[in-house]
Amino acid sequence: MGEVKGFMTIDRKDFSKEPVAKRLKHWDEFTQRLPEADLQKQGSRCMDCGVPFCHWGCPVSNIIPDWNDLVYQGRWEEALERLHKTNNFPEITGRICPAPCENSCVLGYNYPAVSIKNIELSIIEKAFEQGWVVPRPPKTRTGKKVAVIGAGPAGLAAADQLNKYGHSVTVYEKNEEVGGILRFGIPDFKLNKNVIRRRVKLMEQEGVVFKTKTHVGIDVKLDDLRRKFDAVLLSGGAEKCRDLTIPGREFKGVYQAMEYLPQQNRINSGWKIPAGQRIDAKGKRVVVLGGGDTGADCVGTANRQGALSVKQFELMPKPPQERSADNPWPQWALIERTSTSHEEGVERDYCIATKSFSGANGILQKLHAARLEFGEKDSQGRRPMKEIPGSEFTVECDLVFLAMGFLGPVTDGMIKDTGIVLDERGNIKTGKNYMSSLSGIFAAGDMRRGQSLVVWAINEGCSAAENINQWLK
Repeated sequence: MGEVKGFMTIDRKDFSKEPVAKRLKHWDEFTQRLPEADLQKQGSRCMDCGVPFCHWGCPVSNIIPDWNDLVYQGRWEEALERLHKTNNFPEITGRICPAPCENSCVLGYNYPAVSIKNIELSIIEKAFEQGWVVPRPPKTRTGKKVAVIGAGPAGLAAADQLNKYGHSVTVYEKNEEVGGILRFGIPDFKLNKNVIRRRVKLMEQEGVVFKTKTHVGIDVKLDDLRRKFDAVLLSGGAEKCRDLTIPGREFKGVYQAMEYLPQQNRINSGWKIPAGQRIDAKGKRVVVLGGGDTGADCVGTANRQGALSVKQFELMPKPPQERSADNPWPQWALIERTSTSHEEGVERDYCIATKSFSGANGILQKLHAARLEFGEKDSQGRRPMKEIPGSEFTVECDLVFLAMGFLGPVTDGMIKDTGIVLDERGNIKTGKNYMSSLSGIFAAGDMRRGQSLVVWAINEGCSAAENINQWLK
């Protein structure tokens, strides 16, 4: 490392953000990257630790100390080369990844961790600005053809890798644009959609073919693709949302988060939504059920639409401010996290079970809930839960968004028609080589792994591509 004492003399410095009042008036990204000199100093904080646990924390095994040091030395183009060795889409992970690498940073054991995520994003954006990221189509083709079904992060990563191996890749996407949850689930203020389009254009120039508005199982049958292609990868994500089967669920005003967020993303891109289908929080009292990232995205979206008030309820207890004894470094820290959306205005509450909804003329007016208490962890790490007698309460609300996670892939249609075997969690069951119960049909991402991070989906796509390549050989 070039600056061996950087971690002792230089404090962590993060990207600046627009003031809340300003950023709530638009849908664009609102973080501002650091000047190059500051980024070089941040790179010097990487401490040449004996065992770089950031590798262990990173699902795509980024060679983090190397490119931190290269940034410190001002060798940006070499830093880009090292970054692209392990990460197909650093411009995406650099924006939306929760940075498990930083949770595992050795410096982060007792000081603020190295700002790995910010350095990663700065490398790739500088590379695009300088014209270093150019199409690099394979020099030769193998003559093999692969179909990728689903253009989310797993499918895109797999397509990118398979194309690099020299196979001819066609990606089928049911929606009108490529990106999956990146395109339709994640709000524009976290991930501008031109970032996705820029990468997709590059992949097209390298030879990947994208077919949008093509729903496999409806517009085209999987059996037809099996006959046309040498291998098929299923990467359609975990789109089955967890629901609430409680009285009043049918009221107008209760929506799944994945009904709400994609609609606003489409509106931002100029799509016209009929007035009767528009979900608009302007002037309304909003409750978000679910304390994760999707719930936070609903909070940020509702505030930008002009919600009168926003509450976010979580079933589980409030996480601690610091690691507990059974959650030691370098594990992912199970602590309370405040996102930029939370900073913009929300009332958060924990240990709440929603019991029912009520309203009039089919329209939501109130949410009825009770408070919970949790016992000590059992041998499986689970905490028994029970309702606190007399703790019932009512919240007046106009909109409720269900952001309680996902249960696995949608099985109606393609999966059910072909009889692909599922595992006990309802995901596609595969062997170690990512192949399903049908020969030549592989699976990757949330469809195989279950609901997870975008960076894990990229890992899944690359791993599946490697196994498909070996199988084709």
